[in-house]
Amino acid sequence: MLLAHISDLHLDGTERATERAARVVAYLNGLSRQPDAVLVTGDIADHGTPEQYAEAARLLAGLRAPALPCPGNHDDRAAYREVLLGEEGGEGGSGGTGPVNRLHRVAGHALLLMDSTIPGQDEGFLDDETLDWLTRTLDGLGGTPAVPAFHHPPALLHHPYVDSMNVTNADRLAEVLEGRTTVPAILTGHAHTPAASTFAGRPLLVAPGVVSTLRLPWEGGEGLTDRAAPPGVAFHVLDADGRVTTHFRVVP
Repeated sequence: MLLAHISDLHLDGTERATERAARVVAYLNGLSRQPDAVLVTGDIADHGTPEQYAEAARLLAGLRAPALPCPGNHDDRAAYREVLLGEEGGEGGSGGTGPVNRLHRVAGHALLLMDSTIPGQDEGFLDDETLDWLTRTLDGLGGTPAVPAFHHPPALLHHPYVDSMNVTNADRLAEVLEGRTTVPAILTGHAHTPAASTFAGRPLLVAPGVVSTLRLPWEGGEGLTDRAAPPGVAFHVLDADGRVTTHFRVVP
C-alpha cells in the first residue's frame, strides 16, 4: 500500500492557506503513481467553521486518490461531521458531538482513523469510547494489517511547545496495542514538522505541516513556525511482510 500523508492545513479563508493546500493537491495529482489513499491527520480548518470545511471539502474532492481525514484540536466535531463528512445530523455519541472514529479498508490494510481531541482544548486524549472502539475494531480484523492514525503524537518529540499538547494518556493506548502483531506503525500530525520516533515498540511517523513548519529549538529564527518553508508530504509504503518505509517530501 502506498499512502500519502498530509496534516495541519489550517484553512482559514485566507489566500495563503488556500494556495498552499491547493499546491499539495496539485502535487499529489501529478504523481506518476497515485497513492491508494491520502491521509489527512487533523487541523483541517483553523477555526472549525462550516465555511472552512466547505473549502476543505472542495479542495480534498479535487484529489485523484480518496481523501481520508481525522479531526485535530482546531476542528469542530459537529461542523466537521456535517460539512466535511456529509453526515447530516451527525453520528456518534452525545448527539453527534462524540469522538469521530472511522475504519477504512484500503489495499488490503485497515486504516483506523481516531479522534484524539478534547473539544475546546489543545492537548490530546483518547477517551474510553475511542479506546473501546479501537479494541473492538482490532479484535474484529483478524490478521488484517491495521494502522491507527490520529492527530496528537503519543510520544515526546523534544519540542517543549508540541510536547505540552500531545496525548496525555498514551499509556492506555500502549495497553491496547500490547501483543498485537498486526499493527505495523502509528501515524499522526499536529507537530507541523516531519518526525520519526517509536511508540509501544512500533514506528511513530509524524506528517509535516501544510500551512507552516515548526522551528526546532536548536534551529533559531524568529517565531514558533517558519511560514516561508514549503508545505510537506509524507509517503508511507507498507509491504506485505509488515515493514513500513517512509519518505518525506517538500512540495514545490
